[in-house]
Amino acid sequence: MSAKIKVAVIGGAGFTGGEMIRLLLGHPAAELAFVHSRSHAGQPVHQVHGDLFGDTDLQFTGDQGLDADLWMLCLGHGESRQLLDHTNIPDQVKIIDLSQDFRTEGAPGKRHFIYGLPEWQRDRIRDTGHVANPGCFATAILLGLLPLAFRGLLKEVHTTGITGSTGAGSRMLDSTQFHWRSGNVNAYKTLSHQHLGEIRMVLESLQPGFREPLNFIPWRGGFTRGIFVSSYLQADLTLEQARDLYREYYAGHPFTHVSDRMVDIKQVVNTNKVLIFLEKAEGKIVIHSVLDNLLKGASGQAVQNMNLMCGLPEETGLRLKSTAF
Repeated sequence: MSAKIKVAVIGGAGFTGGEMIRLLLGHPAAELAFVHSRSHAGQPVHQVHGDLFGDTDLQFTGDQGLDADLWMLCLGHGESRQLLDHTNIPDQVKIIDLSQDFRTEGAPGKRHFIYGLPEWQRDRIRDTGHVANPGCFATAILLGLLPLAFRGLLKEVHTTGITGSTGAGSRMLDSTQFHWRSGNVNAYKTLSHQHLGEIRMVLESLQPGFREPLNFIPWRGGFTRGIFVSSYLQADLTLEQARDLYREYYAGHPFTHVSDRMVDIKQVVNTNKVLIFLEKAEGKIVIHSVLDNLLKGASGQAVQNMNLMCGLPEETGLRLKSTAF
C-alpha cells in the first residue's frame, strides 16, 4: 500500500458520496484516487456538491478501471451486489459497502463481508478486507442496546426514532421536498423497517437465544440530518447500575459517549459521535441515542472502518465539531 491510502468513491453524487468526499479530502492518511458517477461523468465534483467549491478541482469519472487501494461503495441498495458481480476488482483492493446488500451474515456473493459496527466487533474489522457498513437507524438502535445484549439482559424491545430528510437519499420524492417536510412529521414502515434484520442479527450474536420482538416505528422529521432514537424494555437494573454497565462497555470506544443529561440532535450533527442518555421509569430502562445519519450513520462510520482496516488510529480524520449553534 502506498504512503497514503488511495481511495475510490463509487457513486459520488449522492448525500453519502458527498460526505465521503468531504471527509477524505481532510483525511491526513488518505487521498482520493477517483470519484465515480455514471450520471455526472466529466463534471466538476463541486458542481454537484456545492459545499466543496474551493476545496477540490476533481471531476467525476465514468471509468472504474483506475488504480485504488480501497473502494467506498456509496451506491443504492442492490447496485453494490450487481457491481461486484460484474466488475473484476483485484483481490487486494479493500471494499467498504454503504448499501444494505451485504449486511446480514451469509449474504450471497463472491466476497465475505464483515458487519462494520466497531463497538461490536472492532478486531474482526481490523482483520478483514471487506466491510458492510451498518444502516443509520441500525447504528443508533444497536448502540443503545449492545451493553444489555452483552450481559444477556434483553427482553422485548420497543423503539421509536425520527430521522432527517437526508436519510431518504437525494432522490426527489414527495416526502423529501421542503414544502412537505418543513414543520411536518409522519410515521412510515411501521414494524417493518429494512434495518430490523441486521439489528436482530447483531443482538442474537451477543445474546444467543434472544427471540423477543423488536418493535420499531420510524418517523420522518422536518429537519435535514440527524437521528433521535428512544428504546425501552423491562429491566431489573437500577439506573446507576445501567449507567455503570454502559460506561464500562463503551470505555475505549472514541465515538460513543454516555451523557448525564438529556441529549439532542444538534450535539452530534456534523460529527461521528453517538450520545446516549439513560432513564428508569416504571420498571423499564429507557435508552435515548442520537447521531448524524450521514456520518456515524453512513460515511463517517465507513471512514472509521477504513482506519481500522488500514491500521490507523480509529479516530483519524474524524475529529469534527458539531453545528450546535
